[in-house]
Amino acid sequence: MTNSIGEIKDVQTLFIIGSNATEAHPIIGLEMKKALRRGARLVVCDPRRTWLACRADVHLQHLPGTDNFLLNAMMNHILEKGLHDPSFIEERCEGFEDVASNVKSYAVEDAARVCGVPADDIRRAAEMYAQGSPSAIFYTLGITEHVCGTENVRNLANLAMLCGQIGKRSSGLNPLRGQNNVQGACDMGAIHSVYSGYQRASDPAVREKFSKAWGVEMPTNVGWRVTDFIEKAGEGTLKALYAMGEDPVLSEPHQSKVTECLAKLEFLVVQEIFVSETARLADVVLPAACWAEKDGTFTNTERRVQRVRKAVEPPDQARSDWRILCDVSTAMGYPMGYTHPSDVFDEMAALTPSYAGMSYERIDEVGLQWPCPTTHHPGTVFLHEGRFTRGKGAFAPMQFRPPAEVPDEDYPFVLSTGRTLYHYNVGNMTRKSPTIRQKEDRNFVEIHPSDADRLGIADGGFARVTTRRGSIVVQARVGDRVRAGVLWMPFHFVEASTNYLTNDAFDNITRTGEYKACAAKVEPAGPSAD
Repeated sequence: MTNSIGEIKDVQTLFIIGSNATEAHPIIGLEMKKALRRGARLVVCDPRRTWLACRADVHLQHLPGTDNFLLNAMMNHILEKGLHDPSFIEERCEGFEDVASNVKSYAVEDAARVCGVPADDIRRAAEMYAQGSPSAIFYTLGITEHVCGTENVRNLANLAMLCGQIGKRSSGLNPLRGQNNVQGACDMGAIHSVYSGYQRASDPAVREKFSKAWGVEMPTNVGWRVTDFIEKAGEGTLKALYAMGEDPVLSEPHQSKVTECLAKLEFLVVQEIFVSETARLADVVLPAACWAEKDGTFTNTERRVQRVRKAVEPPDQARSDWRILCDVSTAMGYPMGYTHPSDVFDEMAALTPSYAGMSYERIDEVGLQWPCPTTHHPGTVFLHEGRFTRGKGAFAPMQFRPPAEVPDEDYPFVLSTGRTLYHYNVGNMTRKSPTIRQKEDRNFVEIHPSDADRLGIADGGFARVTTRRGSIVVQARVGDRVRAGVLWMPFHFVEASTNYLTNDAFDNITRTGEYKACAAKVEPAGPSAD
C-alpha cells in the first residue's frame, strides 16, 4: 500500500476496483465514507452492486475477468484526450511507448462489448480518475484472484503512472490486506523467493548476509508456493507438510482435489488455534496461542508495525507460535535460543534495511511505517516521493487474457466468490461466535431476478450450483446485486463449501487461484426450510 489509511479522507477521486471495502475492509471503508462526505468523487469497478457501488458517480459493473480490457480502454481514452501527465512520465518512468502502442488496440467501444458496460461510463470513469486532484486506486482480491492477477496489478500501476497519480499524499496504488498481519507475514519472508524485507534469495550477497548471521549455508533455490505444495503432494514428490495458521482444505480451490492430494502425504503437521478441516487430516496437531495470548508485532495494511501485548494466558497446552518453532528447530538439530519475541524482532531488524530503524521501544505507542532505515527516521507515510524504489517506474504493456473457464452451453453462468461483512475467509474463527452466526449462518448464492424467474428459483428457496468440479445446494438470494448471467457466493461455510466448486487454475507468477471466475450452472433444489 503506497499510502496511509489517514490519507484516504483527503482523496479527491477514489478509484475502487475488485474491492468491497465496506464489507471486507470495514475500517478502510469508514475512511472512504469520510472522503465521500467531504465531496470526493467515486468510481467503482465491480461485477456486484456493493454499498459503495450504489453510491458511486460511476459504477462499471463489468463481467468478472475483464479487468485488463477495461483498464487498457481507459488508458486509450486518457491518451486520446491528452489527460495523461507527460512530465511525470518523462522524468520518472520508462517504457511508456510500449504501453501507449498496446492500448491503441483497446478501443472504448470494444471494451463496452467485452466488459458489458456502457462506453460513455468507461470514458467518464477514465476522465474522473485522470483529472482527480489527487486520485488513488484501491484494489484487493477481485483483481489478484485471476489467472492474469499479476498482469491486472501491473496494469493498475500503468494507469497510476500514466496520470502521475502516485508518489504523493493521498495518491497512489493501494492493495488492501484482508487480515491484521498479512502484510507482516509477507514482510518477514513468508513468500517462496525472498527473505525478510523482500530481499531476494537469488541474490548471492543476500544469501551471504543471512548465512553469516545464522551460521548455516543458505540454499540457492527458491521455494514452492502453497498451490505447488498441494500438487507436489498429489504427485508424491512432497512427503511432509507443516501448515501453520492456514486451512488449505477449505481455502484452496477445487477442494476435493486438495483433500485427495494432502491424503497422499506421509506426514502432516498442523499448528492451529482450532481444529480446522486440515487439522482433521494431520498426524500431529500443535496447539497454538491466539493473538490475545501472546506478545509480538503486527504489520498492518498501511505498513505500520505495531506492538501486540499478551492479555490472557493461553489454555491448556497451547503456546506461542515462536516458541513452538524454536522447539521444533532445536529438535531437528538447529538450536534456537530466543527468550522473547523482541529478540526475534531485533535480529530481523538488523538484517532488514526497511525495518532497520525499528525496535520495541520505538513502536511502543502508535508504531512506525516502513521503510524506516535508521533509528532517527520517522517512518514513511507514503511511498515513491521524488523517485521510485527501482529508480524509474517501469511501464509494461498488458494484453487481455480471458478467464481459464468461460461460460458455455453446459455451464452458462460465471461464478465469482468473495467475503461478507460478518465472516472472515473460511470462517474458522468468526463462525465460532454465536452472535455472528445469528447474523449469517448458511451459505447462499446471489442470482439476478431475470435468471431466477427463467429457471424457477425463488428468493429464499434452495438452488443447486454446479461446476466441473462438483455441486452443492445453498440458499438463493434473488436480487440485482449481480448482473444477469453472473452468480456470486461467499466461501465461509464448511458444510456447503464454495471452494468445492472453484477452479484450480492459477496465476502464472503468484500461483494464486482463480476464485473470481469459473463456468457454472444453477437449478432449483426445493423451497426454503425456514
